[in-house]
Amino acid sequence: MLAGQAMAARTTGASAPFSTILPVISIYIVLAVALVWLGIGSIMARRWARALLLIFSWSWLGLGLFGVVMMAFFMRKILAGTSSGPSHPGVDSSMIVGMMVGMFLVFGVLFVILPAVWTFFYNSRHVKATCETRDPATRWTDACPLPVLGLCLWLLFSVPMMLVMPLAGHCVMPFFGMFLTGLPGTLFCLAIAALWSYAAWLLYKLDMRGWWLILIAICVFMVSALMTFAQHNMLEMYHLMGYPEAQIEQMQKTGLLVGNRMSWLMLFSVLPFLGYLLFVRKFLSRKS
Repeated sequence: MLAGQAMAARTTGASAPFSTILPVISIYIVLAVALVWLGIGSIMARRWARALLLIFSWSWLGLGLFGVVMMAFFMRKILAGTSSGPSHPGVDSSMIVGMMVGMFLVFGVLFVILPAVWTFFYNSRHVKATCETRDPATRWTDACPLPVLGLCLWLLFSVPMMLVMPLAGHCVMPFFGMFLTGLPGTLFCLAIAALWSYAAWLLYKLDMRGWWLILIAICVFMVSALMTFAQHNMLEMYHLMGYPEAQIEQMQKTGLLVGNRMSWLMLFSVLPFLGYLLFVRKFLSRKS
């Protein structure tokens, strides 16, 4: 991430504040600790490690496939935006295409092939039987079906991200046609963190109220975001977050964050989540 900041500074002439990449760095730190912990549990054939690694692998694979589709869809526009206007010295279109192809291949290996191998391995009935034999005790991961547990963990994973937002992005949040900043934005992030924590606890207990809470919240947040980006664009949000003008101008050249493209992108992004939410509902209905 720091190397990316340095490259962006050379391209735009101004580097973004460190706080803008703080959420991503936080994710990498959490993943590093979690993978070491899960790796040790996997070597010891713990059933909780297999359950969590299967959830992690499915999540990684789903996000990777989504990312590859998005890259394939936006790559042409990014290339066109980068190649238009005054060109950067020493960088021609063929070099940029080569860099994009390299990124696409690396992304495909790390975010599609690798998690697919993990998913195949940890989903094996032989691996499951091995872990259950060597670790016969009931673990906390056995309290609810794995699809429900995965949703709970995703909600809990988003909680610290909401808590980091006040430090990372000046708490700029879309809210029914406007952007919340400062104290209102901070309180809104804290409210979302509390909401996701409570919903995750209800889902872990297989309480149907948690499912309805998430569905209603997602629909309300989606309407709020659509109303906001119908009147504003993402570049305005980046202005409020303190991004340098040179970097915002570079984003503007791609044409991806202007007009109604952000609304369509959000709709496209939320549909898989709503589909998964409908999928896990059947596990909750089995509660006696």
